[in-house]
Amino acid sequence: MWHRYLSPNSHKPLLCGFSASGERSPFTPEIDSINPETGAPHPSLRSKRRPSGRKKRVADGELPGHFPLNMSDAELVPASPGENPFHLEPNQPGFESLGNDNGFRFWWASQLGTLLGYASLTSFFKAVQKAMSVCITLGIDLSENIVPHKRELNGKEQVDYKLSRFACYLVAMNSDSKKPEVASAQAYFAAIASSLEAYMHQAEGVERVHIRGEVSERERSLSGVTKFAGIKNYALFQNAGYRGLYNMDLWRLRQIKNVAKGRSPLDFMGREELAANLFRITQTEAKIRNETIRGQTPLENAAESVGRKVRATIRDIGGTMPENLPPSGDIKAVQKNLKSTHREFKKLDGRKKGK
Repeated sequence: MWHRYLSPNSHKPLLCGFSASGERSPFTPEIDSINPETGAPHPSLRSKRRPSGRKKRVADGELPGHFPLNMSDAELVPASPGENPFHLEPNQPGFESLGNDNGFRFWWASQLGTLLGYASLTSFFKAVQKAMSVCITLGIDLSENIVPHKRELNGKEQVDYKLSRFACYLVAMNSDSKKPEVASAQAYFAAIASSLEAYMHQAEGVERVHIRGEVSERERSLSGVTKFAGIKNYALFQNAGYRGLYNMDLWRLRQIKNVAKGRSPLDFMGREELAANLFRITQTEAKIRNETIRGQTPLENAAESVGRKVRATIRDIGGTMPENLPPSGDIKAVQKNLKSTHREFKKLDGRKKGK
């Protein structure tokens, strides 16, 4: 069974993501950017206050990566059966009663994992990692939303996380919706996030922002690699990759998808289509590095070849050809709504001064 990283209702093997057991799909690049001792992201990935009008960037080729495999796989204490813990009654046991106040209101990730029906910290913390990635993509300060903290869990000292309400929301939206506890949590957060639509659309939007951020970083990395390899016209190289995956040139793809001039088709792709392009981009870079490809024409041939192989894989597993996938809403609108939700949640809990 596969993690809901692509089509949530697909019963076929997916192109990218995590398995339900926490294993990584072979189509997802391995990137280590989390400090195994502190649980914090690489310094270059930390969210920082920036002067208005300046867009945040992280170093080329660096992404919020998966959590280290040597992280303790301590078992969480299963949540006791009973009433849904995600409700709006502050005096009743549940999510709200687990909140802590110490400078800002937070929830322990390990306790949230229990409420969401996870039995293993390792598999659950992957959803926390995705929430970190979304915060960084949106330029939202990690220090106010996801704070690593060492403490004793099940008799062992290990990294846990203090999560703001917004971080809990992102984690829930990135968790396995096949779990009834996760579905309840998604509906709960949607009920208090008035700026967004139905919670299933929210979950897809959060994952789109996460994958779109990865695609942007991998594109920057690929651009750097091709520059070193002697590329003269990057637009032709980029077109070759799209031609391989979509069996058509980029201008034609823009026509079919009704993409406005000056906008990237990636901004209107759903999770499944974004993930296919992420795989295409990462594998193109790997091929150039591994085979030491040099020169404009050989680089274009490599990009098209990788695109065609990804297309063949989709066909072989019975998937939908990417040009036939329906377009999604503008990713910029999704990002704007997420930032609005962050502000709403921040006002709801407040931040106590002087602590």
